Amino acid sequence: MSDVEQLKEQAGIAACRFVKDGMVLGLGTGSTVRYSIIEIARLVTEEGMNLIGVPTSEDTRRLSEELGIPLMKIEDSGTLDLTIDGADEFDHNFDLIKGGGGALTREKVVALKSKSMVVVADHTKKVDVLGAFDLPVEVDSDLWEGVREGISRICPGQVCLRTNGSEPFETDNHGFILDCSFGPTISDPTSLERAICDIPGVVEVGLFVGICDAVIVASNEGIEELIKSDGRI
Repeated sequence: MSDVEQLKEQAGIAACRFVKDGMVLGLGTGSTVRYSIIEIARLVTEEGMNLIGVPTSEDTRRLSEELGIPLMKIEDSGTLDLTIDGADEFDHNFDLIKGGGGALTREKVVALKSKSMVVVADHTKKVDVLGAFDLPVEVDSDLWEGVREGISRICPGQVCLRTNGSEPFETDNHGFILDCSFGPTISDPTSLERAICDIPGVVEVGLFVGICDAVIVASNEGIEELIKSDGRI
């Protein structure tokens, strides 16, 4: 296992200290939160915890089923107790960019239904200002060209259709994704999210503002637990 993977594993496992018996959990998507899912499965199968997971993607659903975690569909779940997910970037306000794995819409739905959200990340994801990671925007597959034109009016860099080989990348919702190169300029993510959402054809924006309550950060110095002072944890 590489050093980076070891950091991801440490963060993923550490986040599970917030998991309590009887919880309904939002299960995020991505390479870091995968280790949280593996640990949650251990809590179920070895420690006998009564936990139910709500997966945010088909990949997460398949992994969770293979590991023996009882699952519930998003549409069948009420309020969730906790969501554990990854992030492509996070800032000092605990605002996030997500969607590198293409699951941003379901991830946001699940996070907003949760009483609290914990993010797992390695230290490279911490930034002063959001935007160095291209901002993912899920769009209607029939309207993506018009959306790209609209976002290009406010985005200083390129707005590119994400591809999978020679074909457009398709989300679990059968949408497309535009990756938007704002650069580290997103100092007001609330206003930017609103502006992008106003463009017809936009499904969801990969800005998670005011949703995250804690970030578990792994670095070579160890695990750092960042808790939002006015958060819900």
